[in-house]
Amino acid sequence: MMKNVTRAPHRTSEGRFRNPWPGPTEHGFGSFLRWMLDRVRHGRFGAASRDASLAQCKPEIRQPRANANECRVTWIGHSTFLLQMGGLNILTDPMWGDRASPVPFAGPRRLMPPGVALDALPPIDLVLQSHDHYDHFDIGTVRELVECFPQAAWCVPLGIGALVRAHGATSIIECDWYDSATIGTAHVTCVPARHFSGRSLTGRNRTLWCGWVITIGGFRVYFAGDTALHPDFARIAEQCGPFHAVLMPIGAYDPRWFMRPVHLDPEEAVDAYEAMAASHSHSPPVMIAMHWGTFALTDEPVDEPPVRLRARWSANGHAPSQLWVLAPGETRILPTLP
Repeated sequence: MMKNVTRAPHRTSEGRFRNPWPGPTEHGFGSFLRWMLDRVRHGRFGAASRDASLAQCKPEIRQPRANANECRVTWIGHSTFLLQMGGLNILTDPMWGDRASPVPFAGPRRLMPPGVALDALPPIDLVLQSHDHYDHFDIGTVRELVECFPQAAWCVPLGIGALVRAHGATSIIECDWYDSATIGTAHVTCVPARHFSGRSLTGRNRTLWCGWVITIGGFRVYFAGDTALHPDFARIAEQCGPFHAVLMPIGAYDPRWFMRPVHLDPEEAVDAYEAMAASHSHSPPVMIAMHWGTFALTDEPVDEPPVRLRARWSANGHAPSQLWVLAPGETRILPTLP
């Protein structure tokens, strides 16, 4: 249930949500049509195909759970990760659908199969949902997860609880920015993101969007959700860090006139990482790239985001070992902080 609707700077008096910081605002439907026409005019519409899919790795998942003193990170695709942390199994923005679309016959189609088949997952204890867009919230996936793992808790931002509940979930924790909750041995905090929401033309910004911080078993991981650059990255790290890893989106950024208000480009992803790492007195966190390579949502080449990311990472003097660009299905183990 939403409360104090007019008090928080990211809520409007009409009960909708907004990005509270100065800067560019997300574009409306007219701008979207302008972009679509421009794509058709320049032959950029539908250029990506499944031929652009990435080589996949065999996952190294521990069944039913990893050791309580380790953190295994497996990239399933797009913004979907399996985090085996502190003896729990956690999913972020689960998306196993073939299309990021409200209909099964049109819309962005998956360029590669999920790095882990849904029926190969270990028992899921916790699901973290960042917002309601189709490439992050897939109803078919939600239904299958609820059927397979009815005991799983779902942590969602304000307004998403009813949507998850409508598809069978019963254990739901609904949070505002900087709200925290404890689920078993896991402590999670809902943190700001710069984005928007809506699954229809009339439902825009009626639900909140967010990132999540997960702390469990001596590990702390930041999942950025879907976001553009904003001033709260440093505050998130100061209040909720230090982090072992930050899961940061790097794709779906062109054209910049349209995407800058809602999506980081690779260079901005490094800027956001640096804002967070500045508060770390010991080793900086690992940055793990996400939100690329799975769906051709925008105009940049599918394989461009990690190329630009590595170039900026190197130019800014960061250690190559601190940047993880995983293959679909690849599992890596996070080191502990000194």
